[in-house]
Amino acid sequence: MADWVKVAGSLTAISAGSRTTVWGVNAASAIYRYTNYDGSPWINVPGALSDIGAASDGTTWGVNAGNQIYRYTGDQSTTNWVGISGSLVRIDAGSRTNVWGVDSAGSIYRYTNNDANPWIKIPGALSDIGAGADGTVWGVNGGNQVFRYTGDQDSANPWKNVNGSLKRIAVGSRTNVWGVDPGGSIYRYTNNDASGGNPWVKIPGTAIDIAAGADGTAWHINTGGDIYRYTGDQPS
Repeated sequence: MADWVKVAGSLTAISAGSRTTVWGVNAASAIYRYTNYDGSPWINVPGALSDIGAASDGTTWGVNAGNQIYRYTGDQSTTNWVGISGSLVRIDAGSRTNVWGVDSAGSIYRYTNNDANPWIKIPGALSDIGAGADGTVWGVNGGNQVFRYTGDQDSANPWKNVNGSLKRIAVGSRTNVWGVDPGGSIYRYTNNDASGGNPWVKIPGTAIDIAAGADGTAWHINTGGDIYRYTGDQPS
């Protein structure tokens, strides 16, 4: 596939904050960070997680199989992960101050930037969420409907429905939004909600999870755990 280059390894979930900040977890809940060298691409980071969110500023959060929440502190201390109160099944981080998650009931939470009282509940119900470095947030619900957060513009209606059907979504920035539909097809946002009634362009490949960075970086993993980095925006 000219649009994607395969990177060695096997993951079940992936997140990218930027070209140099890419994290993933495998089927055994082991945690990996991209080395920025495809010849030996992954370094194991101690811990066990089921989902992970990586931001362009280096911020990284994760949740484990017991829905416990952790923030990465391995770049600050000898402790790799600090536990944060709460219970989430999916999490994403756009920056240190833009962290969102959803719990097992579909409730939506945003990080308050205060570990003592870390989460504020946002109206709505989602099954997956993506947060960008610039504050952009998108989500999808159990019916595969797609929503963009507008609660910072209209408190009465915090989510705007956007045409499409997706089960996974990733946000790097306002202009770098990717998703995976229920059949595994990959889509990129056109930056035009009304474009022919379809705001998404289909990108070759099939995926179970997708990652999008603030700088345009995109990665995906397929049902076999194979890992791919997007190169369709570069000369062939």
